[in-house]
Order: sequence, then C-alpha cells, then structure tokens
Amino acid sequence: MTRRVVLATRNAHKVDELTAILGDVVADLDLDIVGVSAYPQVADVPETEVTFAGNSLLKARAVAAATGCPALADDSGLAVDVLGGAPGVFSARWSGRHSGASRAHVDAANLALLLDQLADVPDDHRGAAFVCAAVLALPDGRYAVAEGRLVGHLLRAPRGDGGFGYDPIFVPEGADRTTAELTPEAKNAISHRGRAFRALVPDLRTLLA
Repeated sequence: MTRRVVLATRNAHKVDELTAILGDVVADLDLDIVGVSAYPQVADVPETEVTFAGNSLLKARAVAAATGCPALADDSGLAVDVLGGAPGVFSARWSGRHSGASRAHVDAANLALLLDQLADVPDDHRGAAFVCAAVLALPDGRYAVAEGRLVGHLLRAPRGDGGFGYDPIFVPEGADRTTAELTPEAKNAISHRGRAFRALVPDLRTLLA
C-alpha cells in the first residue's frame, strides 16, 4: 500500500528533486512524496532554531503533527571557516531582511556583504562548506537526522550564471568551476542536500518499513 510522506516545502521543484534523489527507496517502500501545499491548512513554520538540524526538526515535527503523515524537512546554508561557521542558519538573510525584494536582489546583497567581509582573507584561508541537515519525523514522535556537506573554497568575485545564493563564489573541493557554473544535474549529484537525504536512507528504510 502506498504511504504518503510530506516534505516541508511549498516548492514543487524540491519535491521532484527529492523524489529523484530517493528514487530506490521511494520505489522499494512505495512512497508518495508530496509537498506541504497538499495541506492548505498547515501553516508555515518559523525557523527559530540556531542550527540546521534544529530548524529541520522543528519543521518536520510540526508537519507530521499537522498532517498525521511522516514528514521530511531540511535546512541548509554556507559555513565559512574564518567566520566560525557563519553565515550558517542566517545564510539567506545575512545582509538583513529585505521586505518585498526579489530573491535575486537578496542573493546579490548577501553575496556582496560576504565578499566584503572576506576581502582581506588570503586565498589559502577561504575554506567553506555548504551544509544541509535533513530530518524524518513520524507522528508518533520518532525521528532521525542526517547531515550532508560539500566542502570547498570561496573566490574573490562571482563566476557563473546558474544556481543561486552563494553558488557563484563557491568552488567544490577538487573542482575548477563554481557551483554556479555546473549544470543542474552535476550540481545535484554532489550537493549537500543530496548527500544529507542519501545519508538518511537507512533511517527511512527502518522507520517507514
């Protein structure tokens, strides 16, 4: 019998992406992954925690409780070594809140501020990682958490037109192109989000079997 799992997002693209990432387990366990938009009565959950795992767990637990279905959630951002892991959970609003501004405008402001803060940092100390925490929460209170990291370094100027956020200045370890210069398929194959959810697969098989 097909079992519904709700992903804590209203972004249909993220639902499709996750279904592809979890292809084998979705087929084996006969899962139907839907976005929280399938439940209009469920309110958005404020991300008030100070860790990626905390925010993911907050969202997954709230959606599981509201829908009565197992729920998946994730939270991610950029962690810069010389900034002690910042921007971290504040990655999307590093330059402040821009009420009514487009995502492109906010991304550009965040990127410009980070580059300014790192202007005097030598190239060999510009290490960083994209980090994602993924959570599965069940209505009965059980849950599992997994983390994925994509390690690399930061350039001094943006390169590439793809991706979003900090992608134009992030070069994955062992690569010579930024994540904004990769095809969506190449980026998804190595992404921190993909790695986090693939790391969650053993728990999915155990808790949803």
